[in-house]
Amino acid sequence: MTNIFIDHIIGNTPMATLINVCLLILCLYPIVGSFFWFSGALCYRFLKTNKNDTDWEILPKNKQPMITIMIPAHNEEVVIEETITYLFDNLNYDNFEVLVMNDGSADSTADIIKQLQITYPGLRTINIIKNKGKAHAFNIGMHFAKGEYILSNDADTLPEPDALMKYMNFFIHARDMNTSAVTANMDVQNRSTLLGKSQTVEFSSIVGVIKRSQTSINDSMYAYSGANTLYKKDFLIDVGGFRQDRATEDISIAWDHQTMGAVPRFAPNIIFHMNVPETIKDLYNQRKRWAQGGTEVWLTNLKKFLFHPIKRRYQMSMFVDSTLSIIWSFFFLITSVIFLITMIWFALHGNYERLFHGFVISFIFVTFEIMAGCLQLLTALLLDHQAAKLKYAFFAPLYMLFYWMINPITVVATFVPALKTILGFGSGTWVSPKRHSLQNNK
Repeated sequence: MTNIFIDHIIGNTPMATLINVCLLILCLYPIVGSFFWFSGALCYRFLKTNKNDTDWEILPKNKQPMITIMIPAHNEEVVIEETITYLFDNLNYDNFEVLVMNDGSADSTADIIKQLQITYPGLRTINIIKNKGKAHAFNIGMHFAKGEYILSNDADTLPEPDALMKYMNFFIHARDMNTSAVTANMDVQNRSTLLGKSQTVEFSSIVGVIKRSQTSINDSMYAYSGANTLYKKDFLIDVGGFRQDRATEDISIAWDHQTMGAVPRFAPNIIFHMNVPETIKDLYNQRKRWAQGGTEVWLTNLKKFLFHPIKRRYQMSMFVDSTLSIIWSFFFLITSVIFLITMIWFALHGNYERLFHGFVISFIFVTFEIMAGCLQLLTALLLDHQAAKLKYAFFAPLYMLFYWMINPITVVATFVPALKTILGFGSGTWVSPKRHSLQNNK
């Protein structure tokens, strides 16, 4: 229908042909993208070398680099004690400290930490009077951190016992000297609700396939996991720390590292457990923040890639996909509105043949998208956690419905706020989501 409209307005000209080709690319983008991630994940599994994600060695105590586990905390009284206790009692690593950045908490977070310091001498805290956001807290904390490596660990996040030992295996070889950070593989902890189960499938797809695919192509990565990533402190300092006015500090720092030539790494063998949103409102707000953060880094780096494509060639695939994702989001919403209006017009004027053809064509496209999505998800579930999540495949349709429909909505809804941030009106302040006891999720 769009092609007919273009031919009617512009005619059969080279410009019309070019526009039709662009429209075809946008129509096929979700399908091609799924096959791209599917192929990239297989390349990571069978072709990529020196992944460090299978064999790892136990470092003796006298050879363990110092690690600072940094926990940003803003009103985390519900979970902070369980998290700190878990870290000190369960991690199989000796040379580490826990540094809690108490970012303007108005609850009993500070009192809980003070009490825990009696039991755990390796626990330190810095109290920030006014909440200015996670990135601001990190930038202060990294200058007080004793470790040469800093683990970002959210207040509701529990890394596996061997996490620190596995992390360090990505830094100890000569070939790892340019590794800026290693991000772990997320696992959903609260799976009792329908949303929790569907996000278990979703994160397997995003983490299990997309991050593998990204790291298999020029060692690029769209985003670290803010909940659990080990940074080499020198590389944090080299890029001036985290951007404090961004909606997502983990996305912006990943792009900053790569544009300076550093190498991000993904560690599928390092598992961390965290809570995910359990209500539609919390989930939508989370995705809005992610979408805004992605658009912010795209706008920030737009000039660098357009004017220096050769210099940025190793990250070009990342930039091109981000560009297509943003353009497709607008294309999806605009064409969806046009489609609905057209179908209503045909129905009101009794043109049922065109109405039928419209639904048939849309059904064909949706069918191919679902097939491509199922292939991507099946690959993810087979690769991730040694196929332990296959039992959640039943919830795959809910994932595809939410991610492919809500994602473009959030991108469009946050484009103007992202643009305002780039123009200097952004804010990194944050409000912690409603927390539930970690014990209740086990």
